[in-house]
Amino acid sequence: MKQLHKSPTHAPSPAHAPASKISKPARPGPRTWVGYLLREQRLLFVLLGALIATSFFLLRPYLFSLSASNPTERSPIFNFAAHSSDPRGVPAGFRPPPRRVVVTGGAGFVGSHLVDRLLEQGDSVIVVDNFFTGRKENVAHHLRNPRFELLRHDVVEPILLEVDRIYHLACPASPVHYKYNPIKTIHKTNVMGTLNMLGLAKRIGARFLLTSTSEVYGDPLEHPQKETYWGHVNPIGVRSCYDEGKRTAETLTMDYHRGGGVAVRIARIFNTYGPRMCLDDGRVVSNFVAQALRKHPMTVYGDGKQTRSFQYVSDLVAGLMALMESEHIGPFNLGNPGEFTMLELAEVVKETIDPMSTIEFKPNTADDPHMRKPDITKAKQLLGWEPKVSLKEGLPLMVTDFRKRILDE
Repeated sequence: MKQLHKSPTHAPSPAHAPASKISKPARPGPRTWVGYLLREQRLLFVLLGALIATSFFLLRPYLFSLSASNPTERSPIFNFAAHSSDPRGVPAGFRPPPRRVVVTGGAGFVGSHLVDRLLEQGDSVIVVDNFFTGRKENVAHHLRNPRFELLRHDVVEPILLEVDRIYHLACPASPVHYKYNPIKTIHKTNVMGTLNMLGLAKRIGARFLLTSTSEVYGDPLEHPQKETYWGHVNPIGVRSCYDEGKRTAETLTMDYHRGGGVAVRIARIFNTYGPRMCLDDGRVVSNFVAQALRKHPMTVYGDGKQTRSFQYVSDLVAGLMALMESEHIGPFNLGNPGEFTMLELAEVVKETIDPMSTIEFKPNTADDPHMRKPDITKAKQLLGWEPKVSLKEGLPLMVTDFRKRILDE
């Protein structure tokens, strides 16, 4: 049998090999990928995209977002961004990250405007109010806002909340209201209420702001009044429940700061006016406006030469927020240094509402201060704050609100 001899097997050359048999080039290793990215400049785009994404998520909480309402319909007087809340010159387009804030007395005149501003800047707000002087109508437009809560509660009773900031505004501020129940005004609201809110601030580590009053200066012998002035007061007069109550609240606030380490702020508020004031609360601006709109004589007590300084509510709110976010304790005077006699104020109201309005003089009330004018040098220097709205600019806005509410009656 013939034996067949086979030649040794040799791999076919690549040129003659079938297409399915051609081996694929090796996949590039890590170093090859780096070279590829550098060569094609793809790494630059990867890093740039990462930088943009990181910047967006870091800056997003700080970017100032406009409220849902049309900004073109907003009055320039309510343009709070025009007020610098940071003396270090942080641009107006930046703000602190959103916080949980409680506002006691938040359904009242000043409190409701403060709530508007806090919600506008993105904070979550809890309003605590017993509605003695506050009105649900003042905050009703926020009821559908998921960042807003309204609690009917009297601060004389303890409350447990988890918040970052506490604005303590709860207290009747007009003579008609605080004289109605003076014991509750001084002992319960100004003492027990302040103690409860200071205790809450200490327990949860929140920052606390007390809204005190220019009434702590009494019938001053110093003019204008600086924060260093200790006052000239009557501790047993008919207005003392409010004056001494606020002085006691300031004392408690400083004791909690020194003894308990609570971060506190104290604002001394001078006469403030604007929409949502109570129609018949006994304060001079609301009295004059309501009487002129109702065609009643404007009541001037005494000779009308007493002086007051009037700030528009948006200016006050900007000052309170600037103080809360500053590193200064206070006290700080927050008011408009523009000074008017009661007769001068009556003339401005007549010009705004009805030139035919008349004035009726009555005997002066007890312990009525003869002069009131804030020295706001400290607030200007340390808070970068000063009022922007003149009486002739702000009064028509208040008149529009009062006219609507009086017509609704």
